[in-house]
Amino acid sequence: MPRTTHPELHRTERIGWLRAAVLGANDGIVSTASLLVGVAAAGGSRSELLVAGVAGLVAGAMSMAAGEYVSVSSQSDTERADLARERAELAAEPELELRELASIYVARGLTPELAGEVARQLSAHDALGAHARDELGISSTLSARPVQAALTSAATFAVGAALPLATALVSPAAKAVPVVTATSLALLVGLGAIGAVTGGAPVGRAALRVAFWGALAMVLTALVGKLFGAVV
Repeated sequence: MPRTTHPELHRTERIGWLRAAVLGANDGIVSTASLLVGVAAAGGSRSELLVAGVAGLVAGAMSMAAGEYVSVSSQSDTERADLARERAELAAEPELELRELASIYVARGLTPELAGEVARQLSAHDALGAHARDELGISSTLSARPVQAALTSAATFAVGAALPLATALVSPAAKAVPVVTATSLALLVGLGAIGAVTGGAPVGRAALRVAFWGALAMVLTALVGKLFGAVV
């Protein structure tokens, strides 16, 4: 008997947590490394680097968690409101909604007869699910998950921030700026590559993208540290 299916690896189900993880880790590395480079460039001591780094780690992780939860919750609220509206329309005007669903399939290339049959069969099985997926673009794979996004961002931010902080604490004070900068850029390149491989994207472009913005952030904060350190 011939096979009718074959195993496929799809990565869209990873979008929710992958976006939050990459964003959290990237922000953790960039913001903490930039903060440490700025303090070190201003002539900060090892204890000052420790205080600044730990404070940045805790504040950043909480900020990421709160920001992700609020933003993704807003998306979730919008999805629920759209589904509630669609549910009410299905109850009030089922025939109109059926024609609307059929018109979507016609626009995608089906003949009117086939589109009508597909719409009828899908509506008989799960009318709300069909409209959510094909009219509103809402699916279980891509639906908003606020708690998952918040926890993922906070955890990955903390891990990302801990790496340049540890580097700053073990490196000689006089070499903190170049060591933290080089280590953080290497970490960003690795993070970009991991994110690209996990999501199936080109590795080189992703690594270069995160490294560029990380380098720019550290250069600017180093200049600020030099400027204000000299003024003080």
